[in-house]
Amino acid sequence: MSNSNQCPKLHNATWPGVVGKGSGDGEPCISLEEMLDLTKGASVDGAKFDGFDLFLCPPHFDCDRMDAEVDKIVKYCGDYGFDVGSLVANVWAGSAMGEYSARETFLKELERGCQAGQKLREAGVRPFGCVRIDSSCSVEAWSKDPVENSKAIVDTFKKATEIAEKYGETLAMEGEVCWGGMHSWKKCLEVLESVDRPNLLGLQADMSHTNLFLLGANAPEDRLLPEDFAWGQTDVYDEAYKTMTDALRPWLVDFHVAQNDGTVFGSGAHDKTGRHCLPKDPNGKLDIPKYAKFWLTENGAPTKKLNCICWDGCMFPNAAMKSPQTWNDVLEAMLSVRESCGW
Repeated sequence: MSNSNQCPKLHNATWPGVVGKGSGDGEPCISLEEMLDLTKGASVDGAKFDGFDLFLCPPHFDCDRMDAEVDKIVKYCGDYGFDVGSLVANVWAGSAMGEYSARETFLKELERGCQAGQKLREAGVRPFGCVRIDSSCSVEAWSKDPVENSKAIVDTFKKATEIAEKYGETLAMEGEVCWGGMHSWKKCLEVLESVDRPNLLGLQADMSHTNLFLLGANAPEDRLLPEDFAWGQTDVYDEAYKTMTDALRPWLVDFHVAQNDGTVFGSGAHDKTGRHCLPKDPNGKLDIPKYAKFWLTENGAPTKKLNCICWDGCMFPNAAMKSPQTWNDVLEAMLSVRESCGW
């Protein structure tokens, strides 16, 4: 595989070692150290991962021990030769809608995430990246009063941008079918336009989750593919994909390469979200480099808006997570995206 392009930098996500793990019937969490070991071990024709994106939640990072945890991450960056990119704030301790106390907790956790981001930048190990948030509420809860609940989410996100600005951060809003008020491509666009702070709040697009937008999962009124759509109708799919990406691409600030089989899946406390498939899963519906180009290029040229892109593969079994071949395949997919969309 050609490795002529050097940008954007290729990051692995560490949160698949935590999300859907360690509670109920979930498998044990995978430590940050092991996730970094697996990331470091991947290699394709001499190419390697450049860094990692970090989940600001125990057991990987404890904001109650901020300075010690920052020192730990700085040491890891030196030991592994990695940079840190985007961070996931632990906003699920609260909610962007509902009771005042829940919204205050949401904003408190967001601020702690921004503080961590600033400290990692100042330590010289985080040259770029966003702080990722979502509404932290279910579609069912949101649907009880869509108008007022969307107003509350927008209000909370506006306050969040004020906090982010104070710390020199940009927020990446995760569009995903499981998050109320942002569970379709159109709902995401409505939130972004209502907050209207494009330099401080943008979209984090994940190829797995956004595939579900086209199918109208949890928002049938916003589906872009016809109800009688059959996989293999490439022209129909491409037209719908273009409609979605043309609307959302101007807001793109963070991007996750992923595969999806057209179904929803969840485990542990993280339920009913886009199913992440391994990149070579025979049931995967996405030509990964082809559909990444819809997001990362415009008029045939790279937009060059993103300094790094990330692989997101939540809720794989630990046996797959701990297989070196998994990460070689992931890196190969990432490289194919950089060759088609990078510079």
